[in-house]
Formats: sequence, structure tokens, C-alpha cells
Amino acid sequence: MRENEIAPDPQDIEASRPPSKSQRKRDATALQNLGEQLVELTPNQLNRIPLPDEVLAAVRMAQSISQRGGRKRQLQYIGKLMRQIDDPDAIRAALRTVTY
Repeated sequence: MRENEIAPDPQDIEASRPPSKSQRKRDATALQNLGEQLVELTPNQLNRIPLPDEVLAAVRMAQSISQRGGRKRQLQYIGKLMRQIDDPDAIRAALRTVTY
């Protein structure tokens, strides 16, 4: 390192890195769990949550599936759709107001 150079801050280096594979997996699992909570709601509660049409249709489909394997695949699909949503925190907030 040269005399007039400043050493980079380790926190800046960490902040510029993309999330680790483990972190992405934790985030994806959290969104799938959020989708599972949506599936457990009644139709009236579900209507009060601002969901994109595609997610709402997938949740309603999951509510009608009784076979374990099919339901699990549908929940994974809902998790995939949830990862495409820009602001899942708005859904979490609405879910808290609906269930309490």
C-alpha cells in the first residue's frame, strides 16, 4: 500500500458484496413461510390483504388442495411468487392487522 492511500473500511467491503447463498435461502424460506400464513387465512381475511392477482390466485388454489405433495409444491410456488414482490413488508404488516 502506498503512503498516501487510505485502507478500505471492512464494513464498506461487506456492504458492497451480494448476500450469501445461505442468506438468500433464509430470505426465500421466510417468504415461503409468509405464503403459508396467507394460505391459513379465511377468504374474508385474505381479501383485506393487498396481494397481486397472481399471488392471490395461487393462495386460493393452495387452500383447495388437500393432497400433501400437491399442497407442498403449491406452497413452494407461492414462495417463488413472493420473491418477485417488491415490498413483502407491506404484506407482513397487513397480515399482522388482520390476524390480531
